[in-house]
Amino acid sequence: MNANTVTIGNVRLSYVNLFEPRAPQGGGEPKYSVTILLPKGNTAAMEAITGAVEAAKQAGIAKKWGGRLPAKIASSIHDGDGLRDNGEPFGEECRGHWVFTASCKAKPPVVDRNVQPIIDTDDVYSGCYANVNISFFPYDAAGKRGIGCGLNCVQKVRDGEPLGGQVSVSEAFQPVADAAPAVPGTDMVYDPLTGGFRKA
Repeated sequence: MNANTVTIGNVRLSYVNLFEPRAPQGGGEPKYSVTILLPKGNTAAMEAITGAVEAAKQAGIAKKWGGRLPAKIASSIHDGDGLRDNGEPFGEECRGHWVFTASCKAKPPVVDRNVQPIIDTDDVYSGCYANVNISFFPYDAAGKRGIGCGLNCVQKVRDGEPLGGQVSVSEAFQPVADAAPAVPGTDMVYDPLTGGFRKA
């Protein structure tokens, strides 16, 4: 892999848009994206990311920023215990994590533990855990210089508690029994789907 590319294991996913592209807030080109929650205790992963970001900076000096490092560089990595760019705190799930969003224009490969393509889009959701391969790159756009994060591929490794208040099927529903019992002396039966009686 290139020096600006890393694979990070067992991160939590949020704001998952891996099967359909989504336009960013405020408009722009639709992209596939996912927000990655990296536990701060995973220092080895953070060291690898730091090295990849440094490689991206060197590429920026050589190809994007006129041969020198800008005085201020926008970062794609945020402290989940701090504040968002808009001054609001991150969500509770971000506490104790480094938070960054990776995106791409082309649909990224999404595979399971056996490296087989995941077909059911419901299998990958905000709150599950995955390994991700990402690349950092320099940019100079609209007067802003920084290091962005590109998404290459995703491997789901295990389930987790869904984020965003999603209700599971088992929480929402109970098994539905067959229509019964009959009302004595009539041809009427109770229909659990409607909660009323109907002809048998």
